[in-house]
Amino acid sequence: MTTQEILEAARGAKAALALADGTSRAQALHSMAAQLCSPANMTAILAANADDMAAAKGHISEVMLDRLALTEERIRAMAKGIEEVAALPDPVGRVLKRVERPNGLVIEKTAVPMGVIAIIYESRPNVTSDAAALAIKSGNACILRCGKEAWRSANAIVQALRQGLRENGLPENAVCLIEDTTHASANALMTAVGYVDLLIPRGGAGLIRACVENAKVPCIQTGTGICHIFVDDTADQAKALDIIENAKASRPSVCNAEEVCLVHSAIAQEFLPKLAQRLGPDRVAAGKLPVELRLDTRAAAIISGTPAGPADFDTEFLDYILAVKVVDSVDEAIAHIAQHSTGHSEAILTQTQADADRFTAAVDSAAVYVNCSTRFTDGGEFGLGCEMGISTQKLHARAPWDWRSFAATSTSFTVMGRSGDLPCPSFFIIFLQFCPACGRGRASFSQLKKISCTGRCKLLWPVFLFYRDGLYFKTNMKTEKNFTFPRKRILLDGGMYPRIRRFSQCKSSTFMFYR
Repeated sequence: MTTQEILEAARGAKAALALADGTSRAQALHSMAAQLCSPANMTAILAANADDMAAAKGHISEVMLDRLALTEERIRAMAKGIEEVAALPDPVGRVLKRVERPNGLVIEKTAVPMGVIAIIYESRPNVTSDAAALAIKSGNACILRCGKEAWRSANAIVQALRQGLRENGLPENAVCLIEDTTHASANALMTAVGYVDLLIPRGGAGLIRACVENAKVPCIQTGTGICHIFVDDTADQAKALDIIENAKASRPSVCNAEEVCLVHSAIAQEFLPKLAQRLGPDRVAAGKLPVELRLDTRAAAIISGTPAGPADFDTEFLDYILAVKVVDSVDEAIAHIAQHSTGHSEAILTQTQADADRFTAAVDSAAVYVNCSTRFTDGGEFGLGCEMGISTQKLHARAPWDWRSFAATSTSFTVMGRSGDLPCPSFFIIFLQFCPACGRGRASFSQLKKISCTGRCKLLWPVFLFYRDGLYFKTNMKTEKNFTFPRKRILLDGGMYPRIRRFSQCKSSTFMFYR
């Protein structure tokens, strides 16, 4: 299919997704997860991934090959992520705010699906299932455009996910994969006004910049991650070494990996040799890849390493490379981060509460940590399920873009007249009369009257007097008592009658009585 045909197909599927209830969408997600792990689809996905890996070798780095690679374990992890999303509360229809105006209007701000969400991402096959799961959970159709290195893998994954949609009566075009991996298809998504309701780029700085600068459709910026860790002078150095190795070397190709380490000058002479030993010889002895240290002038005077170049503190390496700088205070660390950070994730390692408070208050990033790794910036770690990306902008959502923000990010207002309330002047009375024999009733501005009902109707009772300031219950013409009770239950003759009947209308307000 051409890109234009895919745009039209996705737009045609969005209404069915928006109208599907939460249970149907959850069942579809369970089926999608099951299809990923079925023997036939598992074999097809691994075969497609093997072809992608063979074609990419020699053209991308070993770290990027690791991002591209799929195993049975990783596919099961993808399926688990879908199951976790399915188990989350339904974001569609959530009432975000409810206001009752003095004139009787009830105004509700409600979360609704966006429509069609396009995601442009690079060579990470797992993003395919994450994005599809989040879209379906939130009642959105999605258009996926992956990097050329991962297209075979992504296509095999999409085919499995579509089987799960078909099994549950949802349109398979709710999950579409762009077949053209040239820049032309990316540009088409950026300018697909009337087809794409939201564009999310997930990739390097060049991709994100291109989308932000050229998109004519709404675009959410998931920024690059130049993540900093500042080792304060009171830090627990043993824990600091563990945290830094985790943040840098556990998976250096991801956006929440540490790229810059700032060390307080008061402990630099003691700490930097420990850091160099931990990330170099100790890792080699353990059979792991060492981390190359790019050192500023002051750090280079203490340990050996590669002198830092002009761009090293502004680079997302996504590799076993760490830029190191010595600073004299928490304020200098904050100033450096303000100048060089991309607003993703930053951490301070300290035992001084005042420094921790100052750092967290002053650093303007999506996630700020005290004594833990930047690798925690993740939807799963935050208890949000899988995420589409880490938003580094301040409108509309920030940090992990989860099922609620990615999902029902659009809102609508529902306005209705409040039952039993009048848009008339205060203390304007209306009588609601009810015959217990036949269930007939009427509204009257007069005194009580009889109405005929094949001879069975007696005096109509009880009588409710509706005021602007309250609801009153009247047992007869001579006595009146003010009752307080839940809005949707009214005490009649000693019993509770929950069935609601529409009674009559007065201008724009609907009066309802309960029996």
